[in-house]
Amino acid sequence: MSDKITTFVESLSLSSLQAQKLQEWLQGDSDTAAIFSSQNITKSASIKIAFLLLSSFFQLLIVNDPEGVSALDAHWSAACSEFPSFIVLPKSGDDVSIVLKVVQSLRITFSIRSGGHSPNPGWSSTGQPGLVIDLKNLNQITVSEDKQIVSLGPGALWGDVYTALDSSGISVIGGRIPSVGVGGLILGGGFFHFSSQYGLAADNVKNFEIVLADGTVTNVNMEDKPDLFWALKGGGANFGVVTRFDLYSIPVNNIWYQIDIYQIEQVPSIFQAFAEWQNTFSDVKATVALIVSLDVVTLGLIYSEPCSEQPACFAPFNDIPAVTQAIPPTNGTVLALTQILGAAASSCPPHLQRHDYRGASSKIDAQLYEDVYNFWREKALAVRDSTGANQTFVLQPISASMVQYGIEKGGNCLGLRPENAQWWTTLIDWEHASDDAIVREVSIATTKKWKELGQERGLHDPFVYMNDASRDENPLMSYGEENLAKLKAVSLKYDPSQVFQKLQNDGFLLSKV
Repeated sequence: MSDKITTFVESLSLSSLQAQKLQEWLQGDSDTAAIFSSQNITKSASIKIAFLLLSSFFQLLIVNDPEGVSALDAHWSAACSEFPSFIVLPKSGDDVSIVLKVVQSLRITFSIRSGGHSPNPGWSSTGQPGLVIDLKNLNQITVSEDKQIVSLGPGALWGDVYTALDSSGISVIGGRIPSVGVGGLILGGGFFHFSSQYGLAADNVKNFEIVLADGTVTNVNMEDKPDLFWALKGGGANFGVVTRFDLYSIPVNNIWYQIDIYQIEQVPSIFQAFAEWQNTFSDVKATVALIVSLDVVTLGLIYSEPCSEQPACFAPFNDIPAVTQAIPPTNGTVLALTQILGAAASSCPPHLQRHDYRGASSKIDAQLYEDVYNFWREKALAVRDSTGANQTFVLQPISASMVQYGIEKGGNCLGLRPENAQWWTTLIDWEHASDDAIVREVSIATTKKWKELGQERGLHDPFVYMNDASRDENPLMSYGEENLAKLKAVSLKYDPSQVFQKLQNDGFLLSKV
């Protein structure tokens, strides 16, 4: 038994004093001593050792009672809720380091949760035996004295970030929905209203504080570990646990916006205007939010500074009469717009608690938009009739200037070309697990239609935005063979034991590509 304990303690790479104390504690604790004296340490025994170690010896905050785990393991999508053996809530990078050392030594399955907004089962949750590293207590929001850098913990929510920054006169490129967590959004890229002007959220990271698989806490930036810096900008949770993001601030707080509602019969005209706006795009301060439901069209016009009248760049939409204005032309703030979008996102009927996204991309073409939309609408209406599911058809405008900004900031791993395009996504809400397959088949078939028609017409773009991707999509593959090979090399360099590939429960993992 003592040899097993010694080997285990050595594997944690603790200080000599801490290692001695731990060895004495393990030998003196009857539960752990009994486990280490057995011939083979099972997975259930390993998770028990991990719980005792992290809660009793290292005294980390842990929840393992059924009621507490059930409350903490609540996700945005009910399809993601599992029941881990316990949830650990680190308060520092050092806490995360201890957890990862224990996870690696005992070969324990784990998941990492930032805000829990991913709709993909297993991405930020796991069953038993396994643990969840919940980063909700790493939620710091601090602004440097000169207001040039905003440091965020991965467990902060974007609504809290914009609330904290509202009186400062600055903002950051981040999430559009307030309930989304900081960590997952940035590591997946992070598309924002003002990305044409300032790039993706990941492009605005000056420095990552990360805990690597071996427990090392380190800073990663353009000068220190530049290969890992590049990989973290869109590479997801493949390389470690980021415990702090140092973001460049942007001099944007007061903005202009209006939100109009149109009849569903106006979709062809709106797609024509949207494509014209994309093709003539020249004002990087502007963006358009276009959301088509089965009943109405919502069009948001957004500009990154206050205006006394509608900016001229939105002229392509002016000849289409709106049914009503949900939000009249308004000079507001980033926070106010975020709260409006959050209220809209939370207006989903309370019984529809299962959610999914899906992503696809294409070059700009109004006829392609309309043809794919008609295909989607026919299927989505039929599924709504049989299941009650809500579905949306969303076109997100991507500009060459957004991609160029990322290149000038040192590049990211997404493999994007500096040209205008669109990223399509859909949000699906439904009630019953028994309807999962039939509901999701609509978006699956629609992504196939994007590819089929896009390839036929020379308009296909293989890119899949990670933060919109569904569980069976492969965003990392869409980054291109060269970038994928580089990502795998970075993974092997900084995680030679492949902890984040072999022990992480699920996700958009390099090991799956």
